[in-house]
Amino acid sequence: MPHYRVVGEVPRKRHVQFRRPDGGLYKEELMGEEGFSSDSSLLYHRHAPTAIVKAEAVETGGAALTPNLPLSPRHFRTGDLSPGGDLVTGRMLLAGNGDVRISYAATGSPSELYRNSMGDECVYLASGRARFESAYGALDVGEGDYVVVPTGAVHRWVPEGPVTALVVEAAGHIRPPKRYLSQYGQFLEHAPYCERDLRAPGEPLLVDGEEVPVLVRTRGGLTRLTYANHPFDVVGWDGCLYPYAFNIQDFEPIVKRTHAPPPVHQTFEGPGFVICSFCPRPLDFDPEAVPIPYNHHNVDSDEFMFYAGGDYTARRGSGIDVGSVSLHPAGFTHGPQPGAVEAAVEAVRQGVTQTSELAVMLDTFRPLDLGPAALACEDPGYAWTWAGRG
Repeated sequence: MPHYRVVGEVPRKRHVQFRRPDGGLYKEELMGEEGFSSDSSLLYHRHAPTAIVKAEAVETGGAALTPNLPLSPRHFRTGDLSPGGDLVTGRMLLAGNGDVRISYAATGSPSELYRNSMGDECVYLASGRARFESAYGALDVGEGDYVVVPTGAVHRWVPEGPVTALVVEAAGHIRPPKRYLSQYGQFLEHAPYCERDLRAPGEPLLVDGEEVPVLVRTRGGLTRLTYANHPFDVVGWDGCLYPYAFNIQDFEPIVKRTHAPPPVHQTFEGPGFVICSFCPRPLDFDPEAVPIPYNHHNVDSDEFMFYAGGDYTARRGSGIDVGSVSLHPAGFTHGPQPGAVEAAVEAVRQGVTQTSELAVMLDTFRPLDLGPAALACEDPGYAWTWAGRG
């Protein structure tokens, strides 16, 4: 994260004695990235965060990935997937590669304590509300929120009712794009969002308990570690590494007289991928502009698009709707459906001045393979819709 926060009680200096009311020492824990050469935070626990009493392997059965063969554009209808599990165990794998795994979840059940020690996570709440609880404190999150969870942060999800979410699990760290930041980490004036738009825990979440299990993802599998004391025993923390939420409606669209390419929508970057937000925005305003995307071929990336809300002018006639996912692999030119360009130009003539679409897109720099959930909800006719045969 690009800016410093302090929550709860912390001592005047790092790594000095910090005592409880009974005279004992609080237990200091340094959470740091890249060999403690990047962002970090210091957390102060009532009990030793190292004390475990049991470790058990958890059988998952594995969710195998299948190559996108024969290579073709794909359309998946996530609304056809059955709800179940929770926001951790109920993740239904849509696509992935060595850099990232993308899943869909539909649930109303609370999760157990969880820690991903393989990489950061970005969870986009497509619908519903939930309470995100962590060792850093709690966040109330809802529809349209991205929740970025740093590697190693113990947390749990407590939905207030049914929720749906797109879950991005990285094999590394998810951050704001470097071009939005100064050399010292402050958001620059041209960035489409800034520090004021980010929500982070504001007070400690103190929970007592003994012999508490935590589900841990690491080394390609799951382990359930039982801790001697509850990991939410943090009385205070400070630093630049913590979970935070950012709502897609706070993204400020960048517009031009003619259509702008996808990098203007970039919201986060991860190892081998980017995340973009397509938000309602004014239409391109040149008198001769074509106000929807041109045919395009990203020769280095697969494009994974989750359609979260609104009306998708360029996708009319394709079967795309809210909850759909399209996957356009490198190797294919894609663009508006037949008749969409003419319809968009006519709509502008009739007085339409802005888009209503809302979508989350991932561009990956290595090919995406298909997960079992995607294959279970695929629209088999999508690839032929540009030829009028879908």
